[in-house]
Amino acid sequence: MPRLLLLRHAKSAWDEPDADDYDRPLNTRGRRSAPLMGRHCAQHNLVPQLILCSSARRTRETLAGLLPYFADDLDVRLCRDLYMTSAATAFERLKAVSDAAKSVMLIGHNPALQQLAVDLIGSGNPALREEIGDKFPTAALCVIDFDARRWADVTSRTGRIVAFFRPRELFMVDGETGDVDE
Repeated sequence: MPRLLLLRHAKSAWDEPDADDYDRPLNTRGRRSAPLMGRHCAQHNLVPQLILCSSARRTRETLAGLLPYFADDLDVRLCRDLYMTSAATAFERLKAVSDAAKSVMLIGHNPALQQLAVDLIGSGNPALREEIGDKFPTAALCVIDFDARRWADVTSRTGRIVAFFRPRELFMVDGETGDVDE
């Protein structure tokens, strides 16, 4: 049963308005949220076998915050085509994944990531699907399971939403307060 982990990049900096969007780094809040999500994934057995990550700077920095919590032999692929892509293109990329990878994390950008989640979820907690449709905050993680045997067999509305984690909630669980992603 394939499992998809959709992770939106953590909060990026906007202090240089003339900087190219592709090269925007994470801000302080984003640099705190990425490791928090990595630790949460590791603690809850949500570590993927394969990561497909947009090659934009903010997604690479998000990935760097996760990696200390994941296995060293993890297959990580930086994908230029996941930057400024559509949900349809991201879905085609996912369908081409080898069947050896039962758990895949896609680290990307909105609106494509949010739309992909909405397009794939067909069952599970309807309140979670509605929340995802309303807002997919930075550094949020959506977990979707499929009954298909192969990634190539995954189709729209066949996923079951398992969980939707937002950094704000994880900071509250950890007893931290302050500025968090949203």
